[in-house]
Amino acid sequence: MNIKDTALTTGKRYLTAFKWIAFGILAGMFVGSVSAVFARLIVIATEFRKAHGIIIYFLPLAGLFIVFYYRALGAKKPKGTNLVITAIREGNNVPVRMAPLIIVSTVITHLFGGSAGREGAALQVGGSLGGALGRLFHFSEKDRRVVIMCGMSASFSALFGTPMAAAILALEISTVGIMYYSALVPCVAAGVTARFTAEAWGSHTSVMHIAEFEGVDPVNSSLTILFSIVAAFVAILFVFVMHRTKHLLSKYIENQYLRVIFGSVLIIGLTLLVGDQTYNGTGSDIIAKCVTDADFRMPYYGFLLKILFTAITLGVGFQGGEIVPSLFIGASFGNAFGPIFGLSPSLGAAIGMACIFCGVTNCPIASMLICFEMFGFEGGIYYIIAVAISYVFSGYSGIYNAQKVRYGKYNPGRVDKNAE
Repeated sequence: MNIKDTALTTGKRYLTAFKWIAFGILAGMFVGSVSAVFARLIVIATEFRKAHGIIIYFLPLAGLFIVFYYRALGAKKPKGTNLVITAIREGNNVPVRMAPLIIVSTVITHLFGGSAGREGAALQVGGSLGGALGRLFHFSEKDRRVVIMCGMSASFSALFGTPMAAAILALEISTVGIMYYSALVPCVAAGVTARFTAEAWGSHTSVMHIAEFEGVDPVNSSLTILFSIVAAFVAILFVFVMHRTKHLLSKYIENQYLRVIFGSVLIIGLTLLVGDQTYNGTGSDIIAKCVTDADFRMPYYGFLLKILFTAITLGVGFQGGEIVPSLFIGASFGNAFGPIFGLSPSLGAAIGMACIFCGVTNCPIASMLICFEMFGFEGGIYYIIAVAISYVFSGYSGIYNAQKVRYGKYNPGRVDKNAE
């Protein structure tokens, strides 16, 4: 290749890089704005429910509306985040209707007391709007997966305030063992831009300062290993209950309307038994207390109740995400059981969140980054240990069954199986 050809090739590379940077910034501004408004709607819905607890008795009506709403827009069997994950791997289109579907239904779920997160909406809204932008600007088919990942990074970053984790999560989540590095530049641009955009809209970061941090030492590092092994099995339990509950409910109550009414009544009954709405909604305030309040203690069975509330909510047809509930489960488990392993409740909560997040998503790098962004780098050694242990001991389980495990966790051979 002569000098002229080399210069042309280099020029094309730079033009491609600038194209993706520009698209990432645009996606970050657009998707970030939509996601910031969505985040505000979730906050408003949560505050209204807490101020008017009686609204939970209307949960069956909310469920009926969500089922009708999806069917009316032609989504009789919504695949949610699994659809986006498949689209990344196979280069399929993500329907633009997914954005309004998931936004409206998730807000309604939170308003009336369903137990769910918001990141499922983030990944679905981002994938949908990113894909729509790609089609608007006539991106080629081979670029389709990149624009979808761009949108996902933007939306996740806007909702969680964690641009580093958001950028990498989109690269990791579809195929375990493979990173889509070709999307790194646009995803970083989208994630960072979306964070600034969300701040301009008044959104706040998810930074939490650990109340009791004893410092880094060999003893606590060893204790973290033991704790993380147990937490990995909690992640497996969460995944198993989520998948099994949905399967059994679909099998024995085939009618979607009857299924959502049945689940709503169960949620109301469980809420009355608990005596408050600790396990309804996102539970973000409880997560923060577990980490930042040295005197706060969760009951030992708290993480089990959150698993049950979330499995019923999402299993019967309400919409939302599984990641925030996984953070709640990790925080409540670590807060309650951390002291048994010699860890402070607050540090146990942070490590528990790292373990469960990694165990259900199979995204170790994103898991480490989200810990650094949420808790700071001071306890970084503990988070790396927790993520590594959880990644291995959680096996091939995963909350998204469309996720493909390409390479094994225990050896470099190909596995080629879906997450279980």
